[in-house]
Amino acid sequence: MTSSWIDRSPGHAGRSFGSLAQAHEAAVTERFVGPGVRQVVKDSWERSLSLSLDPSRLAPEPELSFDALRELRDRHPLASVLPVVHSLLIRHAFHSGLIVAIGDEFGRLLWIDGDRVVRSRAEGMLFVEGSDWSERRVGTSAPGTALALDHGIQIQRAEHFNELAHPWSCTAVPIHDPHSGAILGVIDVTGGDEAVAPQTLPLVEAAVAALEAELRIQRMSAAAGPTTVARFFGAPAAPPITRAAPARLNVLGGDHGKLENAAGSMEISPRHAEILTLLAWNRDGLSADRLSLLLTDQANAVDNLRAEMVRLRRVLEHTSPTISIASRPYRLETAVELDAQRVLSSLERGAHRVALGCYRGPVLPNSTAPGIVAIRTEVSARLRQAMLSDASADLLLEYARTDEATYDSEVWRACLELLPARSPKRASVVARLSRIEAELDHAASVSAPRNLPQR
Repeated sequence: MTSSWIDRSPGHAGRSFGSLAQAHEAAVTERFVGPGVRQVVKDSWERSLSLSLDPSRLAPEPELSFDALRELRDRHPLASVLPVVHSLLIRHAFHSGLIVAIGDEFGRLLWIDGDRVVRSRAEGMLFVEGSDWSERRVGTSAPGTALALDHGIQIQRAEHFNELAHPWSCTAVPIHDPHSGAILGVIDVTGGDEAVAPQTLPLVEAAVAALEAELRIQRMSAAAGPTTVARFFGAPAAPPITRAAPARLNVLGGDHGKLENAAGSMEISPRHAEILTLLAWNRDGLSADRLSLLLTDQANAVDNLRAEMVRLRRVLEHTSPTISIASRPYRLETAVELDAQRVLSSLERGAHRVALGCYRGPVLPNSTAPGIVAIRTEVSARLRQAMLSDASADLLLEYARTDEATYDSEVWRACLELLPARSPKRASVVARLSRIEAELDHAASVSAPRNLPQR
């Protein structure tokens, strides 16, 4: 039996891409939708056309900045049920060529995880954390159309309104507030044709039911207290567990670190930023001798370190009492998230656009501490290598325009190789390469030794 939301007929998964692509071409050029297109897709295409969306490019509206994305994630009600999503969907996606995205009620993608290679490829259509995939921005897609219809749906390849999404298929289901019934967000599974297999929609629907049940339990717990809820489910009462969000240390692009916690944010001195960075980077701790060597090679380094540690602990006691530093070895007893590690974590997940968005510049750029120089070099080198090996042309161009890569001729040449032959962006890249070569030639001529006149 065929429904308007999902076609489970045998021919759906193998429906000719050519016929769908031809129907799409007719729809966007002639505003005519012929036979062979599901009514739910036809209606969505018509909504997309009425918004004057360009099917050959994605909406120019910029993605959420990393800070805005982080703030939105922190206060979104779905943040509390992420472990359920991971258990039911994400951990199975890593080895199945699929990625799982969670969006808010407006279609903005808050979290994406799953197969690393697929995540990297999906960046080519700007399917990244912080991007807006509502119908009003990209037209027909599973997450956007599921939100528009308030119903689970599967969208196969050329059924997408935007041509950049035609190699992809996806299944999405809205998530509702268990009490008010309002839409909280959407879960999307994206990949190849396996993403629209007949069993995928029921699987995602079951995951959403589990999420909504978990939200209901959490609301009951908050309203009635842990003892009442525990008795309701026949379990012994247990004391409530409070988990505070970890403190964050931002050291990219500036010499004064910025420490953020539940109480607010504060600027810390360059030396304290260096110490906290090294401790956050080396979670198992560092001996006094080792930490002092990573900070300086001066005489009396260990004595100076101990005195500085007393001052740092005093600062933390008054401004960030949740952060404590143990001795022998020196180590952080509470978690501190380092923005430099966030960049590397995003790269490891294949989220290159998110990593570049997090990267505000080198780690403590003017620090000469040997340990900081090593961290700065590693983060910079890994980001550069990831951009050169895996980034799309547009993302690599974005990286090339950063202060760090502005004179990196290898990066600019890679941009030229990735850009299509008729891309209007090629002219500016060629001009930039010429300028780099000219400036390097000038610098070489100025520094070259001059022959003195012979007597």
